[in-house]
Amino acid sequence: MIKTIIKIDGMMCGMCEAHVNGAVRAAVAAKKVSSSHSKGETEIISDDALDENVLREAIEKDGYKVLDITSVPYEKKGLFGRNHNHH
Repeated sequence: MIKTIIKIDGMMCGMCEAHVNGAVRAAVAAKKVSSSHSKGETEIISDDALDENVLREAIEKDGYKVLDITSVPYEKKGLFGRNHNHH
């Protein structure tokens, strides 16, 4: 699983968050999308790495500005510590 964090300039309110979430969902296969206008970022959880150009285009066509896109491996909470019993 991959977590993609997009820094976005121009999200002013909850409606903006919904717009960005919708644009992201339409553009890529995301399991979970959440945006925060106060932090100015959108987090996407997906099975595979996402195409940054596709994301950038989808978001910027709605008038927002993509400042940065970061992808990191994502582990669901609860997966940690399962391997302690293996010898």
